[in-house]
Amino acid sequence: MYVKTVVQCSEDSERVLLMAMLSSRAVIFLILLAGGVQAGGGTSKCKLSIDSQRQKKALSLLEPLTNISFKAEETSGNNSYTYVLQICDDADGVKNAGVIQKDKNGKTVLIGTYTATEATEGSDWVMLTYRGGEKYDNHCSNEERKAIIMISCNRSVAVGELSVIQEENEKSLDCFYLFELDSRMLCAVVQPNLSTGSILLIIGFSCLAVYLIGGFLYQRLVVGAKGVEQFPNYAFWSEIGNLSADGCDFVCRSRGSREEPPTYRGVATEPLEEPEERDDHLLPM
Repeated sequence: MYVKTVVQCSEDSERVLLMAMLSSRAVIFLILLAGGVQAGGGTSKCKLSIDSQRQKKALSLLEPLTNISFKAEETSGNNSYTYVLQICDDADGVKNAGVIQKDKNGKTVLIGTYTATEATEGSDWVMLTYRGGEKYDNHCSNEERKAIIMISCNRSVAVGELSVIQEENEKSLDCFYLFELDSRMLCAVVQPNLSTGSILLIIGFSCLAVYLIGGFLYQRLVVGAKGVEQFPNYAFWSEIGNLSADGCDFVCRSRGSREEPPTYRGVATEPLEEPEERDDHLLPM
């Protein structure tokens, strides 16, 4: 009975663990799916009037500014207007609207749609144009409204405020609304102005610092060394220092202070004359 109970508990634990694993995988899958759906939008909703690679590249620079609603206020006499801008998405929930205008009474005027988009890239700016807005009533030859948004590089702000520059409606043709927006997203990446030698020096000093710090910690904490023995490979570097000192002494010291090195003398080719043995002192006087 006891063994049966233990087996049953083990089976129940395995089932609970399996259900937990399946639930966690399902949650991860849903999170990835939601993230993929959100990332799949962006600037792809904009429809370019001229399908060119240049305009696509310019439009892709605005990808970080999507999913952000920009608003600007303007007062003209007794009238006040609110402008809402969305990058490649519905502004204030109005279908296909890139820019809309709302007065104080809540009347909404479509300025431009993202289904008729133009994008021009400069050195540190992108000019975004939304066409296809509502037609003018009494001026600009009843043409459709359009919005021009100048988005410029500004490293001091992540995403700036939308500003209304002007509404050009005193011409017979080609009237427009001009807006301005700053963001560091449009700034080019600054390349480090370092030479190859500087980069090698930085890498060398970095490796040296890692070697010294890591070796010191190893000697201190693992080996238990004390004093100068904490220096990594102390014996090796001491020997290198001694050899360097000897080499410097050999090269730099003057020869006068050294002992004369032993030399070999040449051997004469002629045989040495043996001194004559004189035995005069042995003769009787």
